[in-house]
Amino acid sequence: MADSPAIAAEHAVAEQALRHHFANMEQQRESSTLGMWLFLVTEIMFFGGLFAAYMIYRHLYPGAWATGSEHMSFWLGTLNTTILLCSSLLVALSVHAVQEGESKKTAWLLLFTILMGAAFLGIKAVEYHAHYVEGAVPGRWWHLHDVPDPAHVQMFFILYFVMTGLHALHVTIGLVLLGVIAYKANKLAYTPEYHNPVEVSGLYWHFVDLVWIFLYPMLYLVARTHTG
Repeated sequence: MADSPAIAAEHAVAEQALRHHFANMEQQRESSTLGMWLFLVTEIMFFGGLFAAYMIYRHLYPGAWATGSEHMSFWLGTLNTTILLCSSLLVALSVHAVQEGESKKTAWLLLFTILMGAAFLGIKAVEYHAHYVEGAVPGRWWHLHDVPDPAHVQMFFILYFVMTGLHALHVTIGLVLLGVIAYKANKLAYTPEYHNPVEVSGLYWHFVDLVWIFLYPMLYLVARTHTG
């Protein structure tokens, strides 16, 4: 029995996407997924070094860390956490949609994810500007000399700007990646048989979200849990 035109079109898309060095689509999918996981492991090691430095300094100078955390905007940080969690949900729904053959719906879900990611970056820019105005930017812009242990409070902000800045860079890269995937999904480039780019880009976005889940309590909640 001949395949329907829709199924035949899906097979044609999959055959066109299959690279010559793979035996079939399943092997190609598993290889690209493994490649993304290996990449994410290197990213975990990269951020892990920064987290280790943070924990060492926090153990040595808990008072300075609590003082630095007091200058964080708890509500803006909480809002950004909520935004990223919702964006991860949308990415998960986009993967489910493309698996069901709803490529246009996938494109819209990814578009809303991109808007949320842009909102996250906008809120982070507002926070950075507030730190600049109050003189909490390390270096020649540092003016918080009246706080207890200003040298180590400045170290807190150095780690804060490095970690959140690198995270914002990863968010920006993710937005570009999701933008390309959304464009292709809108052009019906993905089918239930071939949608691995949507899955691996979703893995990357979930990683970005996971890193922030660690950064949020490390930076915004220290002052609320410090006991002396």
